[in-house]
Amino acid sequence: MIISRSPLRISLGGGGTDLPSYYEQHTGFLIAAAIDKYVYITLHDTFVTDLIVKYSKLERVPDASRLEHPIIREAMALLGISGRAMELTSMADIPAGTGLGSSGSFTTALLKALHAWKKNLVHPAELAEQACDIELNRLREPIGKQDQYIAAYGGITCFKFLPGGKVEAWPLKISEETLYNLEDNLLLFFTGYSRSASAILKEQDTKSKAADASMIENLHFVKDLGFQSQRALETGNLHEFARLMDVHWQRKKERSGGMSNAQINEWYDLAMTNGALGGKLIGAGGGGFLMFYADDKAKLRHAMRGAGLKEVRFRFDFEGTKLLNS
Repeated sequence: MIISRSPLRISLGGGGTDLPSYYEQHTGFLIAAAIDKYVYITLHDTFVTDLIVKYSKLERVPDASRLEHPIIREAMALLGISGRAMELTSMADIPAGTGLGSSGSFTTALLKALHAWKKNLVHPAELAEQACDIELNRLREPIGKQDQYIAAYGGITCFKFLPGGKVEAWPLKISEETLYNLEDNLLLFFTGYSRSASAILKEQDTKSKAADASMIENLHFVKDLGFQSQRALETGNLHEFARLMDVHWQRKKERSGGMSNAQINEWYDLAMTNGALGGKLIGAGGGGFLMFYADDKAKLRHAMRGAGLKEVRFRFDFEGTKLLNS
């Protein structure tokens, strides 16, 4: 049996500039961090001739080309695997549609398992680019490249997205003390809402392709915030990082009417008056997780718990997509 896993992620600055509709003209930049919440894939050969796939539903088909699940179907086609006499299962620590990049994590974990089945060695950059090829090119999803790349690489990583599709990646130069303080003071709370990233991002993608002035200016501003966040983190100025998160969130809400709602705004304001120095909604928007940098963790946790939000505690992951056995 082959078991692979990919980490989920949080964005620390510059999010939204990883879409081709932006970076093909202007170059994107962001900082992302992998966390110790995972998507898992198990894969093994069976004695039956069919391909059996288990996720939120069960599929049993003669071969991969007959699958309804688009990512699994395209991943097997990409690697030339028929899937006959194979059973594949996916599991996750956090539900999909919650803003933590689960689709990119799923695709990289799947490709890692399929490469292992073929006895291929694959570099994180190749793994990420194959995942992007499946989601962006083959399936035409209006999404970016952040999720696939941070899942493959792990760690707290800076990414530059260049015209032509090339991606440069390097680890954030952060001190051990700053790393521990960042990890201890970043808190995640689940809003209870799930949503499709594609639906939220489609508006941004359409406006970027049309060179909409307000959207392009918004993304330029957010990219600059990404560079400022990099400087704040690398110099250990976490209060400045928290302030920049708040500025980012206020600008991010301007991109789409579906980015936030009255309830999310109410929770955000509650946090900011109860120990949070800055925060934002993780991912494309519309639901999922609120993340805050806390000056008073106990006060913030009490306020959020009183409002009915569940905290998900996490640590950073520095391994990226990997095999647990093979």
